Amino acid sequence: MNQERLMKILLAPHMSEKAAIGAEKRREYVFEVIQDATKPEIKSAVELLFNTQVESVRIVNVKRKPKKFGQIQGRSKPWKKAYVKLQVGQEIQFAGGQ
Repeated sequence: MNQERLMKILLAPHMSEKAAIGAEKRREYVFEVIQDATKPEIKSAVELLFNTQVESVRIVNVKRKPKKFGQIQGRSKPWKKAYVKLQVGQEIQFAGGQ
C-alpha cells in the first residue's frame, strides 16, 4: 500500500465515554477514518503511525441524522469509524501520557 495514502486514512481519534471504557478494558481504540478506507488499510495505518501490533479491526458507517437549528433544517454528514483492537501488551497514548 502507498505510504502517503496510509498517512491520510486516520482523520482523528473518536473520544467518547464508550471509547474510553473500550480502551481501558479491551485495548480497543476508536478512530474517525475516511469514507473509502478498508480494514487492511486501517490496520496498516495504525501500525505505521503508532508503532503497535493490531489484532482486529471493525468498521461502522455512521448514518446522517436530521438536525434543526430554529427554522433551519439540515442533516449531518455521514462518516465512518473504526474500532481497532491491539494485541496484548500494546497501547496508544494520545495525550502526552507517561
